Amino acid sequence: MPDDDILQWPSGSIDFTDGCVVMGILNVTDDSFSDAGKFANVDKAVAHGLDMAKAGAVIIDVGAESTRPGSEPVSTDRQIARAIPVIEKLRGQTDAVISIDTFDAEVAAAALDAGANMINDVTAMSDGRMVGLVAKRKVPIVLMHMQGSPKTMQAEPKYDDVVSEVRDYLVERAELAERLSVKSKMIFIDPGIGFGKTTEHNLEILRNIDVFAGTGYRVLMGTSRKRFIGQLTGKDTPEDRVMGTAATVAISAAMGASIVRVHDVGEMVDVVKVTNALKE
Repeated sequence: MPDDDILQWPSGSIDFTDGCVVMGILNVTDDSFSDAGKFANVDKAVAHGLDMAKAGAVIIDVGAESTRPGSEPVSTDRQIARAIPVIEKLRGQTDAVISIDTFDAEVAAAALDAGANMINDVTAMSDGRMVGLVAKRKVPIVLMHMQGSPKTMQAEPKYDDVVSEVRDYLVERAELAERLSVKSKMIFIDPGIGFGKTTEHNLEILRNIDVFAGTGYRVLMGTSRKRFIGQLTGKDTPEDRVMGTAATVAISAAMGASIVRVHDVGEMVDVVKVTNALKE
C-alpha cells in the first residue's frame, strides 16, 4: 500500500489516515439490480448523493449504465445525459470526491469536465483512450476485474486459481497504466466481486483480500447487497442483505481494503469506523 495516508491530486483528496473509507453508490439508471429507477430523476439523485455525503461517504460514485448480470450496454450519449446534470449539481453542493462509474472514456471526460474527480472503470481500461485521459487529467482510477461482459459474465465462470488469476490480471493492468504515465498511488484495484464469479469464487477472494493489498496498490471492495450474500443468507431481496453486507465490509476493512463501495452508507460507515479502530 502507498506510504502516504492522504492521497492528493489537483482536483481532490482522500484521507486514509484512519484506514478504510466509504464510497456511496449513486445509480442514475433505470435497471440496476438493487435500486433501479429510484434515482433516475436528477433532483432525487442529487438529494441522495448529498445524504450519503452527510452520512459519511468520502466518495460518491455516479453510474449511468447498469453492469448487473445480463444487462445491455448504454450509449455514450445516454450515459452523459443521465450523469452530467447530477454531477454538476452535486459538485456545487458538496466537497466529497465524485467518481464516475464508466468504462467509456468519452463519458469519463465529460464527467471530469462537469466536476467529477475520480474514475471507476469496471473493465480496467478496455477503452484504449481511458489511460491517456487518466494520465492527462491526473485523477485516480479504479481498475476492476471482470470475466466476460455484464451480459455474459455469470453464464459459467471458471478459474484454476481465482485469487492468483485475478491478482495477476489487475497488476498487469495497473503496470500498463504506470508505463503510460499514471502514478501508482493513483491506481486502485478491485477484484470484482460478482463480476464473472460464483459464490465460492467471491468467498475465496474475500478470504484473501490481503493478497490484493499486498500488491502495493490500494484495494476497493464492492460487495454491497450482492447475489452471493443472498445465496448465503436466504435473502432474495437486495435491500434485505444489509447485515450480510456488513460482514463483508468488516472483513474487507480488517484485511486491508482502502475503500468499500456500498448502498447503505450510514450503516457501513459505522461498521468501518469500528473496524478501523479495532485494527489500530
